[in-house]
Amino acid sequence: MNRRSFLKPSAPYIQTAPTVRWRLASSFSRSLDTIYGAAEVLAERVSALTDGKFQIRAYPGGEIVPGLGVLDAVQQGTTQIGHTAGYYYIGKNPALAFDTSVPFGLNVHQYNAWLQASGMDLLRSLFADFNVINLPGGNTGVQMGGWFREPIESLSDMQGLKMRIPGMGGKVMDELGVTVQVLASGDIYPALERGTIDATEWTGPYDDEKLGFFKVAPHYYYPGWWEPGPGLSFYINQQAWDQLPSTYQHALTAAAEQASLDMVNKYDAKNPPALRRLLDQGVQVTPFPEDLMQAAYETSIALMEQEASADPAYARIYRDYMDWRAATARWLGTTHQTYANFAFERLSV
Repeated sequence: MNRRSFLKPSAPYIQTAPTVRWRLASSFSRSLDTIYGAAEVLAERVSALTDGKFQIRAYPGGEIVPGLGVLDAVQQGTTQIGHTAGYYYIGKNPALAFDTSVPFGLNVHQYNAWLQASGMDLLRSLFADFNVINLPGGNTGVQMGGWFREPIESLSDMQGLKMRIPGMGGKVMDELGVTVQVLASGDIYPALERGTIDATEWTGPYDDEKLGFFKVAPHYYYPGWWEPGPGLSFYINQQAWDQLPSTYQHALTAAAEQASLDMVNKYDAKNPPALRRLLDQGVQVTPFPEDLMQAAYETSIALMEQEASADPAYARIYRDYMDWRAATARWLGTTHQTYANFAFERLSV
């Protein structure tokens, strides 16, 4: 049997299937072709799986709603679907950070496995309060630590620094003496150029090069300890989801899975040559100081424990997430990390 024909609905069904037109609000700029592109991959796949009967049109951040207004737009039905990151909205519920990433949390392998094991059920119960069905929407992989106008030689250099950083990472930085701001992608470069902020993080070399941060902040630090494997998500208005035929729901779910995998693969392919180009332009790539890393780790755990002690719903997700981290760390440390420690330093060029 031809697999492609098996996946597509039968001709008699297509003739009677309804025509559905949705709008998708993204948090991301169109120029960020990999992270914004996940929405386009989703739309293309949904259309292909329904013979064009189910069409989704993606709009970049700011075109329908502000980049950080996607959750509200979907919750209220302004758009049927959105593509965004849960940790932008921790002011609504701190547990939304687990939809994306928490400091020193799961890498992309651990995160995707956690979603399949127990995480998706836990997140679904969380998003039910927002009138939203969530589907995986990609992952950037472990991120860089960001761009700084001046070198960071110790933890004390973070005092009074103005930095764009969202999510729980922003809360940790605030505890470390940083003045934290949350800006959508299109607003970051102007703020950095004008000196409104002294530092910013985004994703990694490919996107960061596109956004031009190296032109005004030449010090590039790693790792992005606050985002070791940040997931993106597609948010769907509950009523819009319920009105879909089950075949369209399945098509949308399959398309989200493909878009998610596509993003991971593209970043893994595009980041290495982008890093080389940045190095060739004189960018200084440096690890964060050890005292900063240690302070960030201790502060991260303390803040999450405080949240867990105050909110049983947060604690339920937090405990499950951290238990998964511990259970998988032994395996990944035995295999992936041991290999990387030996081989990567010998293979790097």
